[in-house]
Amino acid sequence: MVLDAYRHLADAVLDPIARRLGKVSPDTLTWAALVSAAFAGISFLFRGGWPLVVGALFVFLNALLDALDGKVAKMTGKASRRGDFLDHVVDRYADVLILLGITLGPYASQWWWLGLLAIIGVLLTSYMGTQAQAVGAGRLYAGVLGRADRLVILVLAALLQAVVDPESVTNLGVGDARYTILAWTMALFAVLGNLTAIQRAVSTWRRLT
Repeated sequence: MVLDAYRHLADAVLDPIARRLGKVSPDTLTWAALVSAAFAGISFLFRGGWPLVVGALFVFLNALLDALDGKVAKMTGKASRRGDFLDHVVDRYADVLILLGITLGPYASQWWWLGLLAIIGVLLTSYMGTQAQAVGAGRLYAGVLGRADRLVILVLAALLQAVVDPESVTNLGVGDARYTILAWTMALFAVLGNLTAIQRAVSTWRRLT
């Protein structure tokens, strides 16, 4: 996870916000993150610069709320196994809603199989991490593409699509491999997501032996 190296910088910004949200239930933030993901997915169903910008903003809001719910829970002493479970379940639904919106939208529907592979990679990455914990190998967050990395890439890709080619009239690439920016993003997630799942599976296997 590339962004893990910069977690201390993010904490410097997130901690003061979390303290201000001390009276808000962490579960409320978790559900708000899911709503943001749903709006992001819906925004990506439409063509044009503004829907892309709105989608990028909702992806960012999802990432922000997802980062804050755990911090607020710890700061207020409300952290619990039930809250942790809810957070992980909601994160998976949020991932699917965002990626499904892109897959079915005007920027990637022609290459829907890339979106399908991306969703599979995302879900398997999370599954490998939690399954490691279930078998006693400890929770795994390692790998080349973590959730934070993925959300940052999504925000940047959506904004880049909005600036460079909001009407999706030009595909980038060579030969048959010519896709929109967001479709290339799905291809990236398809490859790196499944690679991360394999990395975590191998790491767990080694810990168990």
